[in-house]
Amino acid sequence: MEKLTIKDVDLKGKRVLMRVDFNVPLNKETGEVADDTRIKAALPTIKYAVDQGAKVILMSHLGRPKGEKKPEYSLKPVSKRLSELLGIEVKMAPDLVGPEVKKMVDELKDGEVLLLENTRFHPGETKNDPELAKELATYADIHVNDAFGTAHRAHASNVGVAQYLPSVAGFLMEKEISALGKVVENPEKPFAVVMGGAKVSDKIGVIENLLEKADVFLIGGAMMFTFWKALGYKTGNSLVEEDKLDLAKQLLEKAKDKGIDFVVPTDAVIAQEMKAGVEKKIVSMEEGVPEGWMGLDIGPKTIELFKDKLKNARTVVWNGPMGVFEIDDFAKGTEEVAKYLAQLDAMVVIGGGDSAAAINKFGLQNEVTHVSTGGGASLEFLEGKELPGVKSIADKGKKKRRLLIAGNWKMNKTNSEAESFVRRIVQLIGGSDEHIEVAMCPAFTALSTVVELTRGTQISVGAQNMYPEDSGAFTGEISPIMLKDIGVDYVIIGHSERRKYFKEDDEFINKKLKVALKHDLTPILCVGEVLEEREKSLTFCVLENQLRRDLDGISEDDVEKIVIAYEPVWAIGTGRVATPAQAQEAIKFIRDLLAKMYSREVAEKVRILYGGSIKPNNFLGIIIQPDIDGGLVGGASLKESFAELVEIARKVV
Repeated sequence: MEKLTIKDVDLKGKRVLMRVDFNVPLNKETGEVADDTRIKAALPTIKYAVDQGAKVILMSHLGRPKGEKKPEYSLKPVSKRLSELLGIEVKMAPDLVGPEVKKMVDELKDGEVLLLENTRFHPGETKNDPELAKELATYADIHVNDAFGTAHRAHASNVGVAQYLPSVAGFLMEKEISALGKVVENPEKPFAVVMGGAKVSDKIGVIENLLEKADVFLIGGAMMFTFWKALGYKTGNSLVEEDKLDLAKQLLEKAKDKGIDFVVPTDAVIAQEMKAGVEKKIVSMEEGVPEGWMGLDIGPKTIELFKDKLKNARTVVWNGPMGVFEIDDFAKGTEEVAKYLAQLDAMVVIGGGDSAAAINKFGLQNEVTHVSTGGGASLEFLEGKELPGVKSIADKGKKKRRLLIAGNWKMNKTNSEAESFVRRIVQLIGGSDEHIEVAMCPAFTALSTVVELTRGTQISVGAQNMYPEDSGAFTGEISPIMLKDIGVDYVIIGHSERRKYFKEDDEFINKKLKVALKHDLTPILCVGEVLEEREKSLTFCVLENQLRRDLDGISEDDVEKIVIAYEPVWAIGTGRVATPAQAQEAIKFIRDLLAKMYSREVAEKVRILYGGSIKPNNFLGIIIQPDIDGGLVGGASLKESFAELVEIARKVV
């Protein structure tokens, strides 16, 4: 799983809306931050954005105010501590959204930091309210998600905002995805899992998922007694999930069938009360726990057994303590396992929650490969679930089709202007790229020049129009044979300006498509709705009507050769642009329609571009969408910044 990160985007002068996890404990007496571990964990990402010259707007929740503004859950103490750690003033907003907040955002200078008030002061946060997400998105150019601890929740500040802004991972999120992803997807063998905690029911999904991958499985914590009882041994007053005894037996049987070394503790530390200073004993599994006593830690023989089972491991995941580690009398099992893992020559990943608290208690957090900052999030990740807060971050390297960045120059640039411009673009773009194709579509007068200058580069050349006849008395027109003769590869057909100004209808466009295909020219077929049609919710009807008429009589083999460009007419040359969500929705509709008209296999092969006021500052949000295969670029293709669009596309593939 590879995601775009903060290092993949240009931050200079950009407004960066960053979701962090500042859900820290506060001192009840002083109101100050009692433990700044989570704040420190976010510092690398915040500092990087500041150093890059970004305007940084931070979002976090704190506690559970349940949609109400409660002073005891204000982030003001966090703002103070963050200012001290960063060495610069962190401005504190009075709210999450609103006119006053918007004013503070607008006044923010490059390199400055603003902390918004608790996201959970608004009920729309946990409901992933699109209106709240949309308002937050107006504050920024880029969304950075660095809060893995909330990645299992689909909230407005992490998932909702990503529908309106390109979302990339911060360094902490990147580290979590990398470490946990490796153990879930491709752990180096032998792979050992150490599973503790109170209840089997809390870890069923993790156990079942990791049983498919592990070589050794060690069970500790209170859940061990559910397994003891399932095996027929006495458990006294120990915590046992009576309704999970059959499940425990099934897990033991499944591990046996798979040849996994599934190890249940052979002894335990027991006491009559769960508190410091009480009498404690060590009992073997065969002896069992007598009535009136409860198991509170793994025993010394189990500690040595676990060490022996772990000694050859190359990858280890540890989730859940071995006993009641908060009380020193029952912390030895957890401490000894922690110390052994810290000196092991292996990739050691500690699940969040109590496991992270335990490794921190013993001062070993820097001695292992990774300590997760997420409790519930790390559990769900280890279960193999797709976390909404991870899914919403832009993917890298998942494009199914070769991208096409095509520039439509329209009626611009003389032949000499085209020559100097193309020479510069060739320099800026560099060598060939198997994942990205670039096309330039100049005026007819510059076609031959551009073909010559781009020969041997990754840049193809397209014409902006052609007449659907090989030759004849058609004054002022250009035939497909003429285009092929000078080395043209693409031809734009059905552009909204041809439809509007030159009254080209779908029947004529259909004829053009067939003739272009006959002469081995690749058509870029443009479709799209006008503003009135969009406002009347007719977008899909318009697209379906255009495509069914334009593609009438065109075979499966031929339709795969066509590039389709969705160009909302209301966004061409107006400065307006469809949101990433709107562009993806329309292009997915086109792909699904092609699947109905032809087949899903054919639909997945057709490249579909977005066109309409594309610029470097909005292209990332467009190109990361799963069904969008590039852009048909108008005004921005006339400037050197056209090369920036290509560079942005390279970050995605």
